[in-house]
Amino acid sequence: SMGITLKRTIRHSPTEGLAAPKGATILFDGQNADAFVDGKIDPRGFLEANTKTKQAFTDFKLHLEFFLPFKPLGRGHGRANSGLYLHGHYELQIYDSFGVNPPTEQDEGSLYRFGKPLVNAARPTGQWQVYDIRFRAPRRDAKGHVEKVGSITAWLNGQKVQDNIEFQEPRSPYIPFKHGVNDYLRGIEKRLKETGFGPLFLQDHGSPVRFRNIWIVPRT
Repeated sequence: SMGITLKRTIRHSPTEGLAAPKGATILFDGQNADAFVDGKIDPRGFLEANTKTKQAFTDFKLHLEFFLPFKPLGRGHGRANSGLYLHGHYELQIYDSFGVNPPTEQDEGSLYRFGKPLVNAARPTGQWQVYDIRFRAPRRDAKGHVEKVGSITAWLNGQKVQDNIEFQEPRSPYIPFKHGVNDYLRGIEKRLKETGFGPLFLQDHGSPVRFRNIWIVPRT
């Protein structure tokens, strides 16, 4: 059985380590964390979780590489956990989900509270993983209500995990505008509803998740 285990395919993303394309805004390349509010870099030069971009975006193409630490505590709350909040409203899950079958809405690659991943593309903890995301923001009316749905297509480690999944108002009770909210965040959400522009949040869920090579191509 050992031989079978060793042959198990661990997929690498073809975009891992690639430089940002022309026209991209580099959010983090290891040089500094200036693009993030209170951004912190660990001793190895990686961005720590629990921060958000200073810049706001509507529609975009995003590339982000992340590292889940090994936590030898078994299933449940012991597993490394983070999240990528687009506009602070819609969370692409970052969670230790290697080998989970079938994957659920809790697992990596899901759009939390909207849809589980099409496939389980998660790699083991202790390895770098890659998200490539195309985000179309929902459009809102003058009162801030969604009048045209948004959508996400996402690849995790080179495999498509969300295919043009659509959404309206956020459904999660854990979004940063509801969970641990303050006046600063309320102001961000107010501007988001007025302008359609919102930041990118890297959620902290008690795990030392790290990020590298983050770039974004704003789209119109």
